[in-house]
Amino acid sequence: MNVDYQHRIVDDELDVLLAELPAIAIEGPRGIGKTATASRRVDRVIAFDDPPQLEVISADPAQLDAFSGRILLDEWQRYPPIWDYVRRQVDAGSRPGRFLLAGSAAPLETPAHSGAGRISQLRMRPLSLAERGLAQPTVKMQALLQGSHPPVAGSTDIKLFEYAEEIVASGFPGIRTLSQRARNTQLQSYINRVVQRDFAYQGLRVRRPASLLSWLKAYAAATATTTSYNLLARAASSGGENIPAKTTVAAYRDVLTDLWLLDPLPGWSATRNRLRRLTLAPKHHLADPALAASLLGVGASGLIETDGNSFGIPRNGSLLGALFESLVALSVRVYAQASEASVFHLRTKDTRHEIDLIVERPDGRVLALEVKLSREVVGDDVRHLHWLQEEIGDDLMDAVVVTAGEQAYRRPDGIAVVPAVLLGP
Repeated sequence: MNVDYQHRIVDDELDVLLAELPAIAIEGPRGIGKTATASRRVDRVIAFDDPPQLEVISADPAQLDAFSGRILLDEWQRYPPIWDYVRRQVDAGSRPGRFLLAGSAAPLETPAHSGAGRISQLRMRPLSLAERGLAQPTVKMQALLQGSHPPVAGSTDIKLFEYAEEIVASGFPGIRTLSQRARNTQLQSYINRVVQRDFAYQGLRVRRPASLLSWLKAYAAATATTTSYNLLARAASSGGENIPAKTTVAAYRDVLTDLWLLDPLPGWSATRNRLRRLTLAPKHHLADPALAASLLGVGASGLIETDGNSFGIPRNGSLLGALFESLVALSVRVYAQASEASVFHLRTKDTRHEIDLIVERPDGRVLALEVKLSREVVGDDVRHLHWLQEEIGDDLMDAVVVTAGEQAYRRPDGIAVVPAVLLGP
């Protein structure tokens, strides 16, 4: 067992679920620690990206029947029939915690059965701010989601430049601890592998890798916006020429989604209350804002010093503000999942009102969060939160402004102000 293992929030979720569920598939992009997390809980690991192991198991999956311990089927998508084998074992009465599956891509061949009701799926994302050990969180999302307006307090020495450093450092456990030079090289290599190898492995031959890379850069520049895919395609082209076709862009999106590298934030539909004039267009996010920074060739100092909007993507505020919002969104999604909640953004069709993050409980009641790069919170920063309170009343359990400031507190109007590193699960 690796004594240097970084405890993850999803660890606690897994331990609860494994006590009752026979098969769990952990899903997320390559390099976020799925294997490290899963292998700590099993007696045997079958690595399907290892040719000898793949050959042995594919010859006769039933040989696993003779092994009574808990099994991890790592990179299972390399051998899709193993999904159907697990499903059949669950139907036959496998005990709780019998199978863990980890995959960094969707399989090329769709399993015969979806696994619904047999194989549970658990999303894993890069390290959240709370998991990076920068500060001890003092404000818990679980408490905010109770609707009791818990006390908010705490302080931190983390300032703007440290947040910029965290954006570029990444939440990939094996990358963030490297030197700056090595980290930059690893992130660039990660992107190059996606463009040059992973697309081909997923069955799509990219005739012009440079066009795909340009589209990825445009997507990165559109982080935390709802920029249309048509505009993204035009931004990715050189001077408006050689604009990729809609079918090409759709293929890019499909493969990047299969690789878990796109993590768009859906629009909130507000099904419980009378809000109806909302746009459902997603906000664009990559799996990790460090990938966006790497694609755009900007480091921590560059984020602080320049706007970095070389693609002309329309957005409110700076690139640093967009990537800070993406870092907070990543973290909030990790925390919300631990509380069995879902995360959305809110935007009215007339664009008069926008809220960065809506965390919705299964009963439809919500926690609203605005993300502000500034240290201070003024009246204009909370006006959309006040509007939402007027619109949905008690369905708004709490409201928070997440900042790059140093102090957590509640304003006289009841809205919580929380530095990003002090927010936790």
